[in-house]
Amino acid sequence: MTDTKHPAAEDQAPASPQRRTLFKAIGAATAATAGATLLPGCSAEKKPAESDNLGFAEIPHRLDFNHHIPEGYSADRVMSWGDPLDAFADKFVPEKLDASEQSRRFGYNNDFIAFMPLDPDAAPGEGDRHSLSRNSERGLLCVNHEYTQPHLMFSGYTEDNSIRGTSDDHIAVEQQACGHTVVEVEKTTTGWQPVLGSPYNRRISLTTAMDIVGAAAGDKRLQTNEDPSGTRVFGTVGNCAGGKTPWGTVLIAEEGFGGAFQGDPDNVADEVEARNHHAFGIAEDNRNWGDYDRRFDITVEPNEPNRFGWMVEYDPYDPESTPRKLTGFGRFEHEGFTVVSKPGEPIVAYGGDDEAHQFVYRFVSRGIYRPGENAHNRTLLTEGTLYAGQFNEHGSGTWLPLLFGQGPLTGENGFRNQADVLIDCRRAARLMGATPMDRPEDVETNPANDCTYVMLTKNRKRLAGEENPANPRARNTAGHVLEIVPPGRSGNRNHASNTFRWNTFLLGGNPNAEDPAERGAYGQQQPGNISAHGWFANPDNVAFDGLGNMWVATDGCESFGFHDGLWAMATEGELRAAPKHFFGCPEGGEICGPEFTPDGKTLFVAVQHPADADDSTFDNPLHRWPDNDPTLPPRPTVLAIRKDEDGIVGS
Repeated sequence: MTDTKHPAAEDQAPASPQRRTLFKAIGAATAATAGATLLPGCSAEKKPAESDNLGFAEIPHRLDFNHHIPEGYSADRVMSWGDPLDAFADKFVPEKLDASEQSRRFGYNNDFIAFMPLDPDAAPGEGDRHSLSRNSERGLLCVNHEYTQPHLMFSGYTEDNSIRGTSDDHIAVEQQACGHTVVEVEKTTTGWQPVLGSPYNRRISLTTAMDIVGAAAGDKRLQTNEDPSGTRVFGTVGNCAGGKTPWGTVLIAEEGFGGAFQGDPDNVADEVEARNHHAFGIAEDNRNWGDYDRRFDITVEPNEPNRFGWMVEYDPYDPESTPRKLTGFGRFEHEGFTVVSKPGEPIVAYGGDDEAHQFVYRFVSRGIYRPGENAHNRTLLTEGTLYAGQFNEHGSGTWLPLLFGQGPLTGENGFRNQADVLIDCRRAARLMGATPMDRPEDVETNPANDCTYVMLTKNRKRLAGEENPANPRARNTAGHVLEIVPPGRSGNRNHASNTFRWNTFLLGGNPNAEDPAERGAYGQQQPGNISAHGWFANPDNVAFDGLGNMWVATDGCESFGFHDGLWAMATEGELRAAPKHFFGCPEGGEICGPEFTPDGKTLFVAVQHPADADDSTFDNPLHRWPDNDPTLPPRPTVLAIRKDEDGIVGS
C-alpha cells in the first residue's frame, strides 16, 4: 500500500472498433499493444444505459491541511492513534506513552477496515449470525495498522535518525502500535462513537500468539529456537488490506514485513534463506528492531522472516480466539485477499503481491461452502490450491496452479515440497509463467456483476520493451485497473474456472497529459462524462456499494499536485469508468480501507500518515490534523462519513 518499503511491479485489454480513436490517443507506448483497449463492460447482458446514480456534488482537486467531503455530508471522527479502548483510560499524552499503555489504545497508521455487524441476540462465536443480521448501527470496526513512524510519533527524531536509532522503549511501543484493532462502535444521534470497555475490544500486536496452519505448517524452514515445532508465532506486522468471510471471520494481510528485520543476508549460512531474505528487502541498515528483540535479527534467527508474509484469519466475535496464519495463501507481500462465496461451491479468494513485477493470485478451497455450518466452513481456508494469474494477449487468461511436482516446481529447481512452493511463492509463480504486473494491490469482486477488479498502482521500473498486454505502459507512473471476467453471466460466474477473460477498466492519470506514462483513459470519454477533477492516479484500495459502483482509494496523487482521496464510478452503462471525486485527504495523508455499512448509509475511511512530508516531525509537523491541538501530533484516524439527510452515501 504505502510505498515506504524496498523498490517494488504493469496492465491493459481486447479490441473494440468504436474505441480505436481513443486508443490511438493513449500514445505510442500503449499503441504497441494494439490488440487491447477499454471495453464497454463485463456484463454479458445488454443493459439499457443507466442514469447517474452518483448524485453527490463532486469536490475539486486541492492540497491543504484538511480533509474534504461533498456538500451535504458529515464526517465523524471515530478513532485516532492513541485513543483508548478502555472506559477508564487516561487522556492520550504521547510523551508518557509506554508499551503497556499502547496495548490498550488504538494503533498507528490505520489501513484496512472491516465493519462486522453485531446481532444483539447472537453469542460470541456465532459470526455468521452476526454477519447476516446486517445491523448497520452497531458493529465491530476491525482495523489494520500497517507500520509505525517514530519521527512522527515521538519527540527527538528525524526520519533519518529514527531508522537505526530508535530507543528500546520506543520500539516496544511501536510493536504494540502495529497489528490490528477491534473496537465496538455505535451510531448515535450525534454520530458514530466507540463503545469504550466493550468485551469485544481487542488489540492484536507483535506479541499476540498465533497458530501457523496449512501445508507449510511445521516445516523446518518455519522452525526457530523459540518455536521448534514451526506452528506457533508471536505477532503480525505490515498489515495492509484484508477481507471478510461469510462465517464472520476477518482476513488481514502481512505486506511490508521485510523492513522489520535487520541483518546482512549474505551472513546467513543457508544460501536458500540468504536469497529469500534479499528478495524481501532485509538488510543491515534496516530499522534496529533486532537490537531490542533478537528474533528480528536474521543472523540470530534466520528462519523468523519465513513466519511472516502470510494472510492471517481471526474471529472478531470471540476475543479469546487465537489468530492463525494461513500458509495455503502463499508467502509474499500481501496487499490482501478477498473472498467470493456461493453455497455449494468452493470458496475463491483473490489477492495481489504489492511489488513491482509481482503477481495476481487466486486461492480455491478443496471443500465447498455450506452456509450455517461454521465448523466445516472454518476448514475451507486451510486446504486448497493457490494459483498465479497469466494474462495473455487478446484478453484471455489462465490461472496457473502452484503445486509441488507440477511443471518446474520440482527438486531440480530447488523445491523440496509444497512448503517450499508456498514459502518461495514468488519464485514458483515466475517459473510457472505468471504475468509480472504493475504493483497489484487490492483485488475485489463486485457483487453486482460478479466480475473481479485488480488495482495496479504503478511501476516506474518497467522499461520500454518490457510492456505486456495487461501492463502496456513503460514507466507507468499513474497505474491502472484491470477487470477479470470469469466464465458465466452476472451473478453466476464460475470463479473456480482456470480460464478467464480480462480487459482494462481504466488507465490512471490526466487524460490530457503529454507523457504516455501519465495519460489517463476513462469510460466512454464522452464530453461531460468526467470533469477536470474526476481523474486520479495510483489506484490502491477498492470497495463496491450496494448498486455496484466502484469506489477507488489512491496512493500517490500528491506526485500529480493534489491530495490522495476517493473516487466513485459506475461499472456498467454509459458512465462506466467515469470517476467522480468524493473525498480528499489532508496533505501527506493517504486514504485506506473504504468500507460501507450494509445499509450503505455510512462509509468508513482510514486516513493514514497525515503530515508525512519532507522535514515533518513530531516536534515540527507540517500540520496537526485532525485535532489541530498544539499538544498533539498529526494522528492517523478513522472517519465515518454520512449523508446529512440520512440517505445512501453517494446517491
